[in-house]
Formats: sequence, C-alpha cells, structure tokens
Amino acid sequence: MNEKRIELTTPLDNNIVKELKTGDMVYISGTIYTARDAAHKRVCELIDSGEEMPFDFSGAIIFYAGPCPAKPGRPIGSVGPTTSGRMDLYSPKLIEKGLRFMIGKGLRSKEVVDAIVNNSGLYFAAIGGAAALMAKCVVSAEVIAFEELGTEAVRRLVVKDMPAIVAIDSRGNDIYKQGRKL
Repeated sequence: MNEKRIELTTPLDNNIVKELKTGDMVYISGTIYTARDAAHKRVCELIDSGEEMPFDFSGAIIFYAGPCPAKPGRPIGSVGPTTSGRMDLYSPKLIEKGLRFMIGKGLRSKEVVDAIVNNSGLYFAAIGGAAALMAKCVVSAEVIAFEELGTEAVRRLVVKDMPAIVAIDSRGNDIYKQGRKL
C-alpha cells in the first residue's frame, strides 16, 4: 500500500477539513489540549456564565485524555485516549462555540455527529492501548486550567507526529458505522 503521509500542524486550518476523509491516517504536530468529562463540564459552566475559555478554540484540538504523572526527565506519563462518549453531553455546546477537532476513542452520539457535520469539524480516533507510545509524541506538557481536577485538568501539550485516524469526517462518514474496528 502506497498511501501519502498526511501531516497536520495545529492550529488546524478549516480548509483541511474538506480534504480529510474517514479512514485517513494523520500525524499531528503542534499544540493540543487534554480535557475529559470533568473539565468539559467546567468549560460548559464557563460558557453558560459568559466567562473566558481556558484556551482559544479556533483550530484547536481537544484530546480526551487524562495523562499519568511524568517519570523523571519526561514531560508526561502515559497518555491514551478516553472513551469519547463520556464527553457527548458537553461536546455539541463546545462545537457550537468554535471547537471543531477532537481526539478520543469509540462511538459518538448522533447529536455530536450532527454538530460535527453542521460546523465542519472532525473527530480523530487515537489508538487505544498505546498510551506509552503516545506519550513519546509529547514534547512538553503544562496544566492551564482546573488544576484541582488532577489528571482531568486541562493541559496544553506540544506534540510531534502524534498518530490518529479520521474517525468521523466533516460529511458525517463514521468509521465505526462502516464496520471497522479501531
């Protein structure tokens, strides 16, 4: 198989969305943010109260992950994807507020898929069970919001060549509905 290597650099340009399709393997470099369900709930509360977001959603990617503590000399411990369905309650609101790109694992609700399509977004699947390998892609890590949430705090990660697969493209094509396993 002679597939072209697709390299993405954040912040992502909205034009790239139209070019990517379900099943494309990508390598992400640049800044991404970790956030799980507790952080999603807090961000939605900020939106509801009209407060500032912890980071600019434009072109940003949220990685549904709660990293392990870093070992000496490393920026982060193992960092693998969390089941994305846990964020489905909050994701449509964040997508409507400008978040277009997410990385996780597993199926998404119809409401999330509709929000992705209506707002020209993408959902990437990370490789489950490869958290130690994923950590090797992290160049730096810094807590930027909700430090009291511990592993669920929002972190700014700088990554290099982090592998992911386009699981839901901007047209709503869904790799999980096509019978493929990730």
